[in-house]
Amino acid sequence: MKKLKVSELVLYALLGTVMFISKMVTEFLPNVHFLAMLTVAYTAVFRIKALIPIYVFVILTGAMNGFSLWWLPYLYIWAVLWAAAMCLPRNMPKKAAVPAYMAVAAMHGFLYGTLYAPAQALMFGLDFNQTVGWIMAGLPWDAVHGVGNLLAGTLAVPVIRVLKFAKRQINI
Repeated sequence: MKKLKVSELVLYALLGTVMFISKMVTEFLPNVHFLAMLTVAYTAVFRIKALIPIYVFVILTGAMNGFSLWWLPYLYIWAVLWAAAMCLPRNMPKKAAVPAYMAVAAMHGFLYGTLYAPAQALMFGLDFNQTVGWIMAGLPWDAVHGVGNLLAGTLAVPVIRVLKFAKRQINI
């Protein structure tokens, strides 16, 4: 990563804050939010630098809600989504991009409990059967999460368009 300009740092801080505020605004909807869509969109536009706003969000979430055991999986769960989004081709045609972004966002939601489970097992000494039980108990919430992410993923292409415009305006 080359040296960041001040304008980039400000943009990434703003984008991380947008993630955090979007999560707060949708708190009344359990497991339904725009975080996966924003992560996918940020990654499509900023590639490796998308990790900056993602971890601004992670740090803000911990600062607001407490850096406790529940927060530790945030350190890797969002990186998994970022890595999946990094695997998508850079300049997909719009007809392919919309379902691809929706699918990546949805898969993260459907697998959220499974991704969270290794940390739960390590932190609370769960054996394999207990970990599987923990995952199974969360499947209804993961289903809601996945469907919410699928629907939110429909917004990725317009958000990417706006982000590319902003990137050009501040000459990144």
